[in-house]
Amino acid sequence: MDTLSPKEDPTASSRKRDHIELAFRSQVESGTLDQRFYYEPLLSGHPERGSLKSFLFLGKTMRAPVWVSSMTGGTDWANTINHNLARACKEFGMGMGLGSCRPLLYSNDSLPDFDVRKEIGDDLPLFANLGVAQLEELIDHGELYRVRELTDKLQADGLIIHVNPLQEWLQPEGDRFVRSSLQVIEIVLEKINLPIIVKEVGQGMGMESLRALMQLPLAAIDFAANGGTNFARLEMLRGDEVKATIYEQLAHVGHSAVEMTLMANQLIEELGDKAACRQFIISGGVRTFLDGYYLTQKLNAPSIYGQASGFLRHARGSYEELQAYVAAQIEGLELANAFLRVR
Repeated sequence: MDTLSPKEDPTASSRKRDHIELAFRSQVESGTLDQRFYYEPLLSGHPERGSLKSFLFLGKTMRAPVWVSSMTGGTDWANTINHNLARACKEFGMGMGLGSCRPLLYSNDSLPDFDVRKEIGDDLPLFANLGVAQLEELIDHGELYRVRELTDKLQADGLIIHVNPLQEWLQPEGDRFVRSSLQVIEIVLEKINLPIIVKEVGQGMGMESLRALMQLPLAAIDFAANGGTNFARLEMLRGDEVKATIYEQLAHVGHSAVEMTLMANQLIEELGDKAACRQFIISGGVRTFLDGYYLTQKLNAPSIYGQASGFLRHARGSYEELQAYVAAQIEGLELANAFLRVR
């Protein structure tokens, strides 16, 4: 409601004209209402900027429940993207997972593209990233020590292991797993004293995979659910057209972030004290702050939400573009905390 007369408010006339002209375009059909929330407009004033509460996650204090999901490495854009993202993490208090660090296992040529600890600072979580295929190769050659060398040179807090059997199968240059991904993860946990996060790459994972992971001493599980960037489908687009046609339906196999949240809640209850891992990064199809707010509120364990493509879209140019995008998300989370309650 206006509290100033038109004489005191020089924008009143133009604002009211806008209201009239935009009234019909602003109508929302009842069938499109977001049914996930109760809207409670009476219970809070407008949130102050910076009102999100700090919290401990992955052993460090974060100021926003947002994770920059693993994206890129070894490309012409990687340097700009990674350094912009790390700078945003520091400004807004987010955590970051690097893209595949495979190029750094045997060479430091690409180190400047990944070396972002200075930008993100020492107080926020930063994790390196390797796939099951690379780790299995290191195991076979007795070279798991290279994982520690990798995290040391990046000053990373730990390692993300990405699990991607469908991507590797469909990738023209893909590797083949001899061991199960679970066996590889267990060997790494036994041989290397590092915080480990396990993630999929866009298909998510089912109940029995989640059950197995939750009983391991992992730092966190990253859903990487179906609904966002799907690397199996991405590899189909890169590869043979006939093979892509045959395997197209595989891109639609998997689990959504909503389904995985429900499965995780069920397993937390079922496993009880056997649930050694109780921290989660909810990612995969989390496109807006409302998605992230809803899912982190629904999961009955410490959790944050991750995005990849949303950040990537704004991280290739100027930092100011990325900064504006992240600031809007953080302000959206502050609004959600003030006025929305999950049903």
